Amino acid sequence: MKISGVDIRPGNIIEYEKGIWKVAKTQHTQPGKGGAFMQVEMKNLIDGRKTNVRFRSQDTVERVRLDTKDFQFLYADGDALVFMDQENYEQINLPSDLLGDAAAFLQDGMQVTLELYDERPISVALPDQVEATIVEADAVVKGQTASSSFKPALLDNGVRVMVPPHIESGTRIVVDVYERSYVGKVS
Repeated sequence: MKISGVDIRPGNIIEYEKGIWKVAKTQHTQPGKGGAFMQVEMKNLIDGRKTNVRFRSQDTVERVRLDTKDFQFLYADGDALVFMDQENYEQINLPSDLLGDAAAFLQDGMQVTLELYDERPISVALPDQVEATIVEADAVVKGQTASSSFKPALLDNGVRVMVPPHIESGTRIVVDVYERSYVGKVS
């Protein structure tokens, strides 16, 4: 589906210069002289390159629709991650760098969504929030009771997050995967 260059929005997947790109940021600019344009920051989903491109209103790009499919994470095998298709139980290996920093939050049996382009996986979406156990938390400093105070804590997957002072080692918490932030205690 063709869209105008000024209609590009963050999160769109577009075809540009024979590549598949995901739009990260956009900024609409209307200079005093000349026509309006959209400054677009995007990342290539195949090779990971980033670029900034200026699209004018008369420019058109092809918006790409990706197929999504549910998979289950089985285990890590070196630098590869093994996933199983929920429909036909076929297993596929994907490089761990496809997930980036979110790979640390993968848990055995976790349900994930793979985005496919021409039957080829190009990204993996984890749940927005996961449960984790705190294995190490700093002691609370006496008198530091302001509501905005947080302390560092280490999760069972090796990720460091900031938690409220009342959270102790051994506590199960909910963590935002993409923000790497404390959401709440597991009830």
